[in-house]
Amino acid sequence: MDSLASIDELLEAIKSDANPLDPEKFRRQGHMIIDFLADYYKNVEKYPVLSQVEPGYLRKLLPVSAPNDAESMEAILEDVQRHIIPGITHWQSPNYFAYFPSSGSIAGFLGEMLSTGFNVVGFNWISSPAATELESIVMDWLGQMLELPQSFLFSGNGGGVIQGTTCEAMLCTLIAARDQMLIKFGRDNIGKLVVYGSDQTHSALSKAAKIAGINPDNFRAIKTTKSTSFGLSPESLQITISLDEEAGLIPLYLCATIGTTSTTAVDPLGPLCDVAKQHGMWVHVDAAYAGSACICPEFRHFISGVEGANSFSLNAHKWFFTTLDCCCLWLKDPTSLIKSLSTNPEYLRNKASDLKQVVDYKDWQITLSRRFRAMKLWLVLRSYGVTNLQNFLRSHVQMAVRFEGLVASDNMFEVVVPRYFSMVCFRVLPSALRKTQTHANEFNQKLLESINASGRIYMTHAEVGGIYMIRFAIGATLTEDKHVIMAWKVVRDTVDTMLNTE
Repeated sequence: MDSLASIDELLEAIKSDANPLDPEKFRRQGHMIIDFLADYYKNVEKYPVLSQVEPGYLRKLLPVSAPNDAESMEAILEDVQRHIIPGITHWQSPNYFAYFPSSGSIAGFLGEMLSTGFNVVGFNWISSPAATELESIVMDWLGQMLELPQSFLFSGNGGGVIQGTTCEAMLCTLIAARDQMLIKFGRDNIGKLVVYGSDQTHSALSKAAKIAGINPDNFRAIKTTKSTSFGLSPESLQITISLDEEAGLIPLYLCATIGTTSTTAVDPLGPLCDVAKQHGMWVHVDAAYAGSACICPEFRHFISGVEGANSFSLNAHKWFFTTLDCCCLWLKDPTSLIKSLSTNPEYLRNKASDLKQVVDYKDWQITLSRRFRAMKLWLVLRSYGVTNLQNFLRSHVQMAVRFEGLVASDNMFEVVVPRYFSMVCFRVLPSALRKTQTHANEFNQKLLESINASGRIYMTHAEVGGIYMIRFAIGATLTEDKHVIMAWKVVRDTVDTMLNTE
């Protein structure tokens, strides 16, 4: 008996030491991670914003195989500090002005912690009722903040779902539109379906069209011009559709954008919806970046006409202080999506689903498994409230106005396109350089490369209408006026240095 007892004690000791979810170990190591990240945020401004490493750097620093024995969290965090942080481009830096923001917040981070800690797989209602019901509630909350028509909310006949990214939202709605149209015209006519956007629409649309089986020859990226500030012209859309119909093709789907990636151009939503309606098309509104600003009354007019659309999406992980990933998608007719994406294997059947008493979000998305994303959005909405969220967004816009003023007051530079939100597109003028457009483009490209290589700030570019421009996108949560003023000084000093060395 003594030997059996000692074996039991030994097994218990091994079990306790090896348990990968021991609560006390979790508590201790969790505090270490929080302290590490708090120090990171405190010091993030000291790091080069754009990572300065060369391709393949990490393989030279880490072992060729995984360790056989456990390593301490202290040792792992030391390697994070020494090897990982140098290879990070610091999206949370106050000097990050590239792409679009990936704004974070304490509430967003802690909501992610709760979601990850519970680690539920909420594919249907019964798999975690709170995950489904909270998602439906917060999507109605946010929809109300945006003043979306009642028809987009669960409190109407519509509803919302949290996807991973806009790419998924576009693909899901395109598939729903495709299947609706093929029911009408027959599946043999899939080769006649046409998808429309502008030459400024995000490349995610063309990828979604490929995946959905749309003939690549039937994807229309309609040309925009500076005269419309690179927004999609309803007249150009109508002409393109008419030509397609004359050729025997079937107009299917239009993606209108509120805040394009290159320049934050705004497509005229109401008139575009009017054109699409005449031809029985599905209209999706991509407001991935700029949609967040529309919770502010002064920006709501940018989505006027949304009542004519079929679906609308924004990325809360871009400019709404909610950590990646969190794409909010609303639909007027969720049943169209469910018909296209639902599966009902026996092993997932349950009484609530069979009686159609509940939402099963597995049927609103491509994948079966899904994370409890609503938790972090709920924490953001509750921790800050509508008024504070509006003021956070307004502060970013005001900083962009300040930067725009600095550019406009210098006769060497121009603001290339109108600033609608918190991004300014600018360049050094060809006339200031006494050079051609081509040479000016080359100069501005070298200017951006030099600035980014310094590590002091990070910006990205766009080339629209033959003009190479630098994009200055404000939205990092830690950014303040002093960072914007410093960024302009970096730009101005770098230009002077380049001109003096020519």
